[in-house]
Amino acid sequence: MADKSKIYTRTGDKGQTALVGGTRINKWDTRLEAYGTIDELNSFLGWLLQMPEVEGEVELLRFVQNKLFVIGSYLATDVSFVELRDASKLKVDDVLRIEQRIDELDAQLPKITNFILPGGTQAASVAHICRTICRRAERRICELASQGFVDSNLLCFMNRLSDYLFVFARFNNYKTSGNEIYWDKNC
Repeated sequence: MADKSKIYTRTGDKGQTALVGGTRINKWDTRLEAYGTIDELNSFLGWLLQMPEVEGEVELLRFVQNKLFVIGSYLATDVSFVELRDASKLKVDDVLRIEQRIDELDAQLPKITNFILPGGTQAASVAHICRTICRRAERRICELASQGFVDSNLLCFMNRLSDYLFVFARFNNYKTSGNEIYWDKNC
């Protein structure tokens, strides 16, 4: 029988983990917090993809999931010890693809006249959860960028992704019920 890799290594039992390249960091390090939040977002996107209301968005959401692995790989690489692989880099076209879909969906929506509350259909609600996790990941990545270089394509991608998730949630509610849930400032 061929050797099988173990799920557990015991190397993280004392609160540290290894980056690509072997550098050990604390599990509360900003870098680990950033790519851990990317992993969380990807898991919630997997849940979103199981909902029938995402019809028409599956291809883009799978693309996004794959790009989040690229981002995780980028963030987990210690470039002071190893060169960043091409598979760990985002391209401008990755950002443009999301922008194009935002524009397509937004063109079908009414103008926003008030703040929109998260909620509505199950898919829209989960998209809002994904949006807020995406924003948290973006904040962690910006914090990391304040400590050293982070590729601008990565920062743009995360910013556009949260915009896309917002527009998708709006679109899903609008096409399903014709309604959006607005903030009632008189409550």
